[in-house]
Amino acid sequence: MSTVRAMTEADVEAVSEIRVNGWKAAYAGIVPQSYLDRMTVEADAHRRRQYFTKPDKATVDLVAVDARGGVAGWACLGPSPTAAGELCALYVQPSLIGSGIGRTLLHAVHASALARGFGSVLLWVLTDNTRARRFYERAGYAADGAVQADDYDGVSITEVRYRLTL
Repeated sequence: MSTVRAMTEADVEAVSEIRVNGWKAAYAGIVPQSYLDRMTVEADAHRRRQYFTKPDKATVDLVAVDARGGVAGWACLGPSPTAAGELCALYVQPSLIGSGIGRTLLHAVHASALARGFGSVLLWVLTDNTRARRFYERAGYAADGAVQADDYDGVSITEVRYRLTL
């Protein structure tokens, strides 16, 4: 069983490890391997620490912790340009996927979005990330027709936007 709390600066290293390992596990075969191979926990933690300590940060970072206090998952919620909340990230330690941590984090994100006055939450997911798409669809999200593409080492990868009305 995990609990969710606000992320602290002391969590940055653990969150970066979860994010980098999550990318490498979830996006293998989708994002070019050359891009994934260049990702490091150290570089991610450096960027995350710089952003996390900004006084005007508009996002809410939440971590799921296990009974021993170890970080097992991370989610980030911020405002979207459409006045909805945007789930910017949700990652669970790959070995713990399927244990309920993702659902626990997602429920906490929804509560945080409501507390911030958002009536809906948006998120972007890689089109080919079928595991994540199923996870969000089971939670009530639906693709709303918006699509965008990002470039990863010269490869254009499409994302679809999902929306949930709270």
